This record gives sequence, structure tokens and C-alpha cells, in this order.
Amino acid sequence: MIHVPIDAITKPGIPIGDYAMFMMMFAIITPAIFCGSVVGHGRFNFLVMFTICWSIFVYYPLVHMVWAPHGLLARLGAVDFAGGLVVHVNAGITALILSAWVGRRKDVHSQLNNLSWVLIGTALLWIGWYGFNAGSALAVNDTAVQAMLTTTISCSSAMVTWMLLDRYHFNHVTLAGVCNGAITGLVAITPGAGYVTLGGSMIIGIVGAIVSQYFITKIKPHLPIDDIVDAFGCHGVSGIWGSIATGIFTSHQISHLLPNGLLFGGDLHLLLVQIFVTLLTIIFIGVMDIILIKLLSIVLPVSIDNEKLAAIQSK
Repeated sequence: MIHVPIDAITKPGIPIGDYAMFMMMFAIITPAIFCGSVVGHGRFNFLVMFTICWSIFVYYPLVHMVWAPHGLLARLGAVDFAGGLVVHVNAGITALILSAWVGRRKDVHSQLNNLSWVLIGTALLWIGWYGFNAGSALAVNDTAVQAMLTTTISCSSAMVTWMLLDRYHFNHVTLAGVCNGAITGLVAITPGAGYVTLGGSMIIGIVGAIVSQYFITKIKPHLPIDDIVDAFGCHGVSGIWGSIATGIFTSHQISHLLPNGLLFGGDLHLLLVQIFVTLLTIIFIGVMDIILIKLLSIVLPVSIDNEKLAAIQSK
């Protein structure tokens, strides 16, 4: 934005200052997701430096690749309405790698969460998500309304699905599970919020809850990671599913800018593109994250000693 007047108008007709602030909202929330995965047992100094470097070498290049008209993934046909790849897959993969690098806590029992704060936080996320998804239409129009409706339906469907799964597997429903379900539905619909039908958003939310809960309850316990907030389970897994599902449930009647997805008579092209760009995104994030962590770990310790962590939590 050097030498660009703050009141200059972007192509969608939005002052560049307003547009920049909107995009910075995405930029600041993304590292908050993966930092939560290692909070308490990752070194603060390392996380600060990693976040700065990650923003420069991972986040902003990925934003350009996906959302710039001439970006690498955009030229391949990538569809990401409100940040499924840019925010959630990005943060989820980074959380997984950071958690694996920091390692598991030993002989340290996780303190119980304050469920009141969990509920309040989830409610704020749900409300704020309308700003992400509907706001990504960059106008008050039918696309913004569609994004609000699909966001609501996906979130609600995922929340109910998670409750039913908890009841089936564990014979009881937990508030934490309800909140996780809501988040997975919000994440899953993000890539296609303005492009898919209402029925499609329901299926996206239901499947998002199923795959995320399966990872968190069945796969994660066997992995050498300690993702405290299930950032990969909720954001990474649901984000990957949502990105792929956009190639299935996109409707040309909803968005005339895109062809029909597989379910509405389109061929395999859009689905295969979404699978391909999702894989490329995962590879790019994974490689860059590992390089950054390796370089920073030369000069900064990554994790807190388990003995020191236990002493801190006992106070």
C-alpha cells in the first residue's frame, strides 16, 4: 500500500483502507488458531518469532496464490469463498506440525476448561463468522445473504450431529462437544459459503462433524501430538473436507461465476481441481512450516520442559 491513497477504490468499489482492515482480520485470526494448539507448553519467544516469520513466508504468499486473480492456485481454478484454505487448512496444518514438534506433555494433567467461557467464546465465534463469510461477498447482496444462510445451516447441522455422535459413542452429551460441533460446521462451510445450496450446506456440516470427531476421538490419541484446542481436528480436518465439498455442492444457480459441482450435473473438473489445490496447499504449508521451525529452533528453544511446566501448573 506504499504510495496508495487510503481513499483509493478497489475493483469491488470498496475504499482500500476498509478493504485492508477487512483482510487484516483474516491475517490476525489465523495465527491465533494454531498458537492455541501449543499454548502452555510452547515457548512464548519462539511462538512470537514463528508467527512473524510464518505470516511473511506462509500466510501472505498463500493468500496471493488463492485470492489474487493471477495467483498460482487461482489460475488452476481454486475456489475459496471466505478462507477455507487460506485460514483453516493453513492454521490446522500448522497446528498439527507445531504440536508434533513441541511434543506431548508428560505427567501433566490438563486442567479442566471453564465451560462458561467455552460457551461464550463459541457464541462470539458464531456471530463473528457472519462477518467472515457474509462479508466475503464484499457487498450487501444475494451472495452475502446466501453465505449467512449456509453458515447458519452448516453450523447447526454439525452441532446436532456432534451431539448425536457423543450420545451414541459415550452415552452422554457434553457442552464442549456441542461447541466443537458448531465450530466444525462453521469451518466446513467457509470455502463454499456463497456458492453452495442450503441442502448442500447441511450435508457439508454433517460430514464435517463426523470426520472431525472421528479424528479427535479415534486417531489423535494414537499420534505423538498434544493439540490442546484440537485446532487440526476442528479447523484442519473440516477445512479440508469443506474445500473438497465445494467441488461437489457448488451450484451455478447460486453463483453464476462458477460451473455446477458434481452433485448438480457438473463433470469432475471442479471436484478434481479442489482436491488438487487442497493437496498443493497442504504440501506448501507443511514444507514451509518445517523449514521455519528448523531454522528458528537453532536459536530459540521450542518447548517448555515438562518438569518446569508441571511446576508452573501446580502453583
